[in-house]
Amino acid sequence: MLPWKRVLRPLAALLLTAVVAVVPAAGAAQAATAPNSGWNDYSCKPSAAHPRPVVLVHGTFANSVDNWLALAPYLENRDYCVFSFDYGQLSGVPLFYGLGPIDKSAEQLKTFVDKVLTATGATETDLVGHSQGGLMPRYYLKFLGGAAKVNALVGIAPDNHGTTLSGLTNLLPYFPGVGDFLTTNTPALADQVVGSAFLTKLNAGGDTVPGVKYTVLATKYDEVVTPYQSQFLSGSGVHNVLLQDLCPLDLSEHVAIGLFDRIAFHEVANALDPAHSTPTTCASALS
Repeated sequence: MLPWKRVLRPLAALLLTAVVAVVPAAGAAQAATAPNSGWNDYSCKPSAAHPRPVVLVHGTFANSVDNWLALAPYLENRDYCVFSFDYGQLSGVPLFYGLGPIDKSAEQLKTFVDKVLTATGATETDLVGHSQGGLMPRYYLKFLGGAAKVNALVGIAPDNHGTTLSGLTNLLPYFPGVGDFLTTNTPALADQVVGSAFLTKLNAGGDTVPGVKYTVLATKYDEVVTPYQSQFLSGSGVHNVLLQDLCPLDLSEHVAIGLFDRIAFHEVANALDPAHSTPTTCASALS
């Protein structure tokens, strides 16, 4: 039997090459022009109604444009200053981000938040993240001083306690070398597996830090962050939401909840402005 490292390394390289090859050239142009596409307007000044800029944090294998083609305009239309950025890039892998060590990605978030606060003149920001984008900011809040600069964190399908990937990660011990391969080649994937050293450090001593409001939006149809209950946080200032409790007809899974689910978006808006929140129902899909 061939060692797993020899088998997986060329397969992974082939997969990444194939994915990059089929991405339309327009995608690259879109990413390149993101700062001028409507959000990421550094001349934007927060309004009295919405005094904090919103920083959107994409998920694994995503980027600062494609992850937010629906939510960014949704928030912009509600008079928010909206910003997004790319993090966790691996050398030689264009367009797909969120693959580097999560603690290092949190340092990139820290730098970006400082940039946004300086540009807007605000003293605090709100963070909204999808998948890893809902998890990674917690490291910034807990270990990098982010709690002093963040009012609220809204996680959309975040893997706060890791994922079993529908049980697949439980098979890792039976395939020697696979875990080491992930750690070396795609550190963020290894960091997000249940029981990883990163997650053990992050969640030690409690899920939250004082002074930050946390909202978690989950769907019971999530096939990536499993079990979906592991997404929920415990602690003060936490609001855990299962979309199907608000609208039983909502069939969104892990990708859809972050990319185009307006029921989830309505809950994001409620979390960002709780003083003017309105009930979220199935009808929110049309709001």
